[in-house]
Amino acid sequence: MPTPKKGARLGGSPAHQKLILSNLTTQLIEHHAITTTEAKAKFLQPYVEKLVTKARRGDMHARRIVSKSIPDKDAVYTLFDVIAPSIDPERQGGCTRLTRVGNRKGDNAPLMRIEFVTEKVEKKAIVAAAEQTAAKAADEETEAQSIAAEAESGFEAASERAEEAREEGDLATANEAEEIAAEAGNEADAAEQVATADESESK
Repeated sequence: MPTPKKGARLGGSPAHQKLILSNLTTQLIEHHAITTTEAKAKFLQPYVEKLVTKARRGDMHARRIVSKSIPDKDAVYTLFDVIAPSIDPERQGGCTRLTRVGNRKGDNAPLMRIEFVTEKVEKKAIVAAAEQTAAKAADEETEAQSIAAEAESGFEAASERAEEAREEGDLATANEAEEIAAEAGNEADAAEQVATADESESK
C-alpha cells in the first residue's frame, strides 16, 4: 500500500488536498494573484512552480499532463499561452512570489499573497560589465588628473626658468623655456579636458 504523506495535510484526505490545490491554482491563473492562508500558500507554491515549468515547455505532452491537475480548459490555455510567455526566459525558477499581508479578521490566521513574477531578470554579466566599465573610467580619470597635475607643474617650472633667463639676459634659453612652458600648458589643458569628459561619462 502507498506510504502516507508525513506532516500536515490540507483537507481531510489526499483527494481533498488535490482538489484544494487544483482550485487554488485555477484561481491564481485566472487572477494572476490571490490571497490565502500561509499554510495553503506554502503548499500551493511548489505545486504551481511545477506546472509553470511544464507550461514553459509548451508541447502537447506537457499540456496533457497539466490538464490532469487543472480540469479547467480556460485556465490551461491562460497558463500556456498568456502567463508562461510573459515570464522572462532567463528566469531559471522562482516564477511565483509569496508576500505576507497580515492576519485574517476573526480567527487571526496569517495571510499571504501569492502571485506570478513577470519582471525581467537582471543579468549578472551585464551588471559586472557595467561595474568594470565604471572602474576603468575612474582609473582613466585618475590618470588624466595626474598627467594634468604633472603638466601644470612643468608649465610653472618652465615659466620660472624663462623669467630667470630673461633677467640674466640669456634670450636663447628664455625662448626655449617659453616654448617648453607653452607645450606643457597645452598638455595640461588637454589632460584636464580628458579628465572632465571621463567624469561626466561616469556620472
